[in-house]
Amino acid sequence: MQSLQQLVLCVIVTATATCLGQAVRIETFAEHESVGCEANPTGNPIGGGKGYGDIHETGDFIVSNRKELASALQKAQPGQVIFVPHGVEIDLSGQSTLTIPAGVTLAGTRGKNGSPGARIFSTSPRFTMFATAGDDVRVTGLRIEGQYGGVERLALSGRFLRISHCNVQVDNCEVYNFSGHDAIGAGAGALHTYVHHNHMHHIQRGGLGYPVSVHRGGAAYIIGNHFDYGRHHIAGHGSPGEAYEAAWNLIGEHATSHHFDMHGGRDRGDGTDIAGDWIHIHHNTFQDAKRRHIAIRGTPSDGADIHNNWFARAAEQAVQSTGNTRVFGNVSGPDKTPQKHAFRFVNGKPVECTVKPCRYCP
Repeated sequence: MQSLQQLVLCVIVTATATCLGQAVRIETFAEHESVGCEANPTGNPIGGGKGYGDIHETGDFIVSNRKELASALQKAQPGQVIFVPHGVEIDLSGQSTLTIPAGVTLAGTRGKNGSPGARIFSTSPRFTMFATAGDDVRVTGLRIEGQYGGVERLALSGRFLRISHCNVQVDNCEVYNFSGHDAIGAGAGALHTYVHHNHMHHIQRGGLGYPVSVHRGGAAYIIGNHFDYGRHHIAGHGSPGEAYEAAWNLIGEHATSHHFDMHGGRDRGDGTDIAGDWIHIHHNTFQDAKRRHIAIRGTPSDGADIHNNWFARAAEQAVQSTGNTRVFGNVSGPDKTPQKHAFRFVNGKPVECTVKPCRYCP
């Protein structure tokens, strides 16, 4: 029988995906010796805002209303920036979905000289604000507001961004009050979605409430965000091809259900136990002791590694999985009590490591 050390996947230091034949690399600092997100070696503040380092101050198109924004999106070419200045508010209520062309950046000034970023919002009952129309899209430095931030199951559906292309980036935004399936959804074709250094909150509608989701084979790297007032801050449909890495995130105290999620075959009713391809969760701080932190509702085909997190709960209570999941090197509670033993899941039960000495045990 293989040892836990043999079963544990190699820790990923850089994540690599292929977009149109070009490798895209993200530094995730997976081997950092700290636990929780507080050490934060990412170079930008968790949640973005003050101190963020990559802020646009102008662009190829400068827009201040819905008509100008729609026109700029029709004209913009790869490499160009559509800039929304500080203090601008753009109401997209009643607007059909706007598509962002390949290689185009939509930018504001969040974090620059105290700016909260321009506000783009909608009060429509049902809407998707934006969708990608090609690879290499970026949305940065904006406040993106939906129509409803409560928990009730009202007849509303609001989404910020539907992603169906590669190498899409959402960073340094405040995203809140969305009531649809998700605020940011990485679906078919979203081979490499990078959601980082955002503040995402009040996305908690009952039965939905996903700030970030992967579905239909999408994959995402979710780094350095501040999540609060959500249902499942990260969620996955669990179909083959789906995957995510979540690292250096701060998870607040006000979730309405477990924090990070990946559905299994039982949820889909497809006769399998598959819960996506792979999951890598490390260096996050979970402040909410009332809810389970991670629920993998099946078996990831290529495995899940969960390590170097600061859990409010003990590790055995913090994580749920059916199998092919390894949990090691985490700490729990205000005193950062080290996880006593590394363990893996077999048939839904945690099984302690029996290898002595074990590199993952204190």
